[in-house]
Amino acid sequence: MQFPVAPPGATMAISFRSDEEVLWKLRDKLRRMADEELIKFGKDVRRLAENPFQRQLEEARKEWKRRRKHSCSTIPDWEETKNE
Repeated sequence: MQFPVAPPGATMAISFRSDEEVLWKLRDKLRRMADEELIKFGKDVRRLAENPFQRQLEEARKEWKRRRKHSCSTIPDWEETKNE
């Protein structure tokens, strides 16, 4: 089994920064961005921050509502099924 190896001369530094320091650096970076860069950054971050399971849940709910709306008579009501 082969493991990935860093290229010759590569170094790795581990440091710990406070949340406040990270935010200050981010704010500084955002202020220096052009409008187009800021918009792209915002869209990229929004996509990364999305919870894929939340989206799946929302889609499942939409499908359930669609089915209930179009064929209420063929899908039993929750109240009817819980008493069985």
